[in-house]
Amino acid sequence: MSDPTDLVAEIEALEDKLQQAKASITRRFIGQERVVDLTLTALLCGGHALLIGLPGLGKTLLVETLSTVMGLHGNRIQFTPDLMPADILGSEVLDTAEDGSRHFRFVSGPVFCQLLMADEINRASPRTQSALLQAMQEKTVTVAGEDRLLGEPFHVLATQNPIEQEGTYPLPEAQLDRFLVQVDVEYPDRETERDILLATTGVEEAAATQVFTRDELLAAQTLLRRMPVGESVVDLILDLVRAFRPDEPGVSDQVAETVAWGPGPRAAQALMMTVRARALLQGRLAPNAEDVLDMARPVLSHRMALNFAARARGDRLADLIERTAQGLSRTEAAA
Repeated sequence: MSDPTDLVAEIEALEDKLQQAKASITRRFIGQERVVDLTLTALLCGGHALLIGLPGLGKTLLVETLSTVMGLHGNRIQFTPDLMPADILGSEVLDTAEDGSRHFRFVSGPVFCQLLMADEINRASPRTQSALLQAMQEKTVTVAGEDRLLGEPFHVLATQNPIEQEGTYPLPEAQLDRFLVQVDVEYPDRETERDILLATTGVEEAAATQVFTRDELLAAQTLLRRMPVGESVVDLILDLVRAFRPDEPGVSDQVAETVAWGPGPRAAQALMMTVRARALLQGRLAPNAEDVLDMARPVLSHRMALNFAARARGDRLADLIERTAQGLSRTEAAA
């Protein structure tokens, strides 16, 4: 077992490095601290993130900046309805040597990287989405019957437009569940938008600098798993996840009447990881109940769905998550 003093020193050193990374990111991606924290959380946890927002809010810029700051080799794929699995994974081509002999050679696709931006992921056909699903879950792709390992680490940061749905293929629930967090990218406030205008319409623009290396990020992901989590936090995570399963004994009437299907064990695993990352980003050595409540919406909102009646009434999943999480918090505080 590692020395607790050494663990504290390693965590504090990582906290300092994360603050440097955030400062470098915000030189290019101005404002939107919540978005930056959630995407960094996904990388620290070794997971993937789904960025949902309107065009022009800086999603592509954020991914490019993260690639530079975190020292990762990044690729970008623009998803379209005619995109085929081979366009992502790669394919085998037949080469002819000078002596006339022939052999197959594998030409790797853009998925062979460490940080993949899947732009407008819901525009690809289900066949193409399924090819990416294997990469996201197993960090491996199968081409011509042979398994090929992807880069280490391997992260997918996918974007999605919440308004324009013509010509799109909704992501299947199994693929949504593979995203560690859903990041809602909102309009910036007035002062932030002023800063963006002044910083990006002149002769020169600020540049991000590399803070992490690949090996340092992998070490950070390992260190995150060594962070202690108190029993009260574990219990709150379990209570929160199980509170949204409509068939679970003891759930609220509102959940039973409005939720079609709730989050599974992968949601609890995601909460266990993300609350540690949030504590790290805020300079703390261990997560608390506030971390669980803060991460409830980004972790759960894409892992559950309202039934038809609730959607017809105009109910919002975000409101249900917030009310239920706050109710659990008050119950815990009263106990």
